[in-house]
Amino acid sequence: MELKDSERINEINEGLRIIESKKSLTFGTDAYLLSAYLPKKPNAVAAELGCGSGVVSFLALTKKKCRHVYGIEVQSSICEIAKRNAELNLLDKSFTAVNKDLRDCTIADTAGEMDIVFSNPPYMKSSSGKLNENEEKNLSRHEICGDINDFCKCAARLLKFGGDFYAVYRPDRLADLIYALKSNKLEPKSVTFIYANSHTPPSLLLISSKLGGKSGMEISKPLFIYKDGTSEYTEEFKKIYENCDITMEIKKIFR
Repeated sequence: MELKDSERINEINEGLRIIESKKSLTFGTDAYLLSAYLPKKPNAVAAELGCGSGVVSFLALTKKKCRHVYGIEVQSSICEIAKRNAELNLLDKSFTAVNKDLRDCTIADTAGEMDIVFSNPPYMKSSSGKLNENEEKNLSRHEICGDINDFCKCAARLLKFGGDFYAVYRPDRLADLIYALKSNKLEPKSVTFIYANSHTPPSLLLISSKLGGKSGMEISKPLFIYKDGTSEYTEEFKKIYENCDITMEIKKIFR
């Protein structure tokens, strides 16, 4: 496949080859953890809000966690990369790239039809943090094209009643996230905090919620990425990266 000047192909987990633009955000731990957090529902139809290059969607499809994904991306240049990545990895029959603003997003007649919606939304408010000279990165990192309430509102609009919304987010914005979820009838059901090691504050959280769900949320014990004082993964994280599945490790630490 022919690449543009700013592009390169990276080989990542599960044998996927991903075209990435040097101008946009690259595949990272948060994206992988979100894909690992998704349950296996082979017949599910899903949507990813802010799909970027499509990595999370492709991991979910490769691991049979859903049957089809609609990847919604507001930036036309990045949405086009997601479409090409689907073709590159022979996933174009099960992935549909949708170049739309999620704040006004309807995908054909799929409103209220999704089994699962998932997202790695921008973490930073538009008024906070240092803006990058690169506009693509600014839109990916900052709430310029929608804040967390907009993401939750879109998820609720797309989901079936009883459908699930999964997200990776920053712990310092947990209050904003919970408020946005509950304001859109998405009841938080579980949350897991991710730490670099036992001496640092949490750097990420994974959360699941259910449209129209009853009140009640489980908080798992913390998951640590590295063994203290080393750059070596903990045994839990080794297994997560081997299997693209965080749910079994969460169940183990609940016991």
